[in-house]
Amino acid sequence: MSRAARHVLILNGHPDARSKGLCHALAEAYAEGARQAGRSVQRIDVAGLDFGFVASQAEFEKGTPPSAVVCAQEQIRRADHIVVIFPLWLGDMPAKLKAFLEQALRPGFAFTYRPSGFPIKHLKGKSARIIVTMGMPAFVYRWFFRAHGLKNLERNILRFVGFSPVRATLLGSVGSSGKAAIERRLAEVRELGRRGL
Repeated sequence: MSRAARHVLILNGHPDARSKGLCHALAEAYAEGARQAGRSVQRIDVAGLDFGFVASQAEFEKGTPPSAVVCAQEQIRRADHIVVIFPLWLGDMPAKLKAFLEQALRPGFAFTYRPSGFPIKHLKGKSARIIVTMGMPAFVYRWFFRAHGLKNLERNILRFVGFSPVRATLLGSVGSSGKAAIERRLAEVRELGRRGL
């Protein structure tokens, strides 16, 4: 995020609206740090939004997003920097977060097809931070599983529509981490918010 960036959007991708666990705490910590640095912060909890799955190419390209997604698109448009937080499920983001991104990052809003070549990116000038929690050690996900889910979000979704740079923070072994380790991780994320990274 550039020094001039002032507007942060935090996207909590945990699919359980009742959960007040680590993803919720990380979103709060990032927001706290960003506000301390004088940035405006908005937050979207995907679990609380009412929308369905995109079921066809025609719907994706020509359909109208649900009203909750239209509001989220306005928040994305205003943001200079977005933070996407989610738990790793089956090596990837939860299905509800993927469904939200398919609803929100449609042609016409996030990009425009050309007759040939790569599409026109409409979300240039924005940066992103991805924060992923997981039960396995982070290095195992990166080196043994090749972090395919992370790479898909980073390269094939966010960079595809113009976000750059896109940085990632992987928090591994969260199920076996003690309270002190969790507090250290929250402090690290709070500092990322303060620095706008």
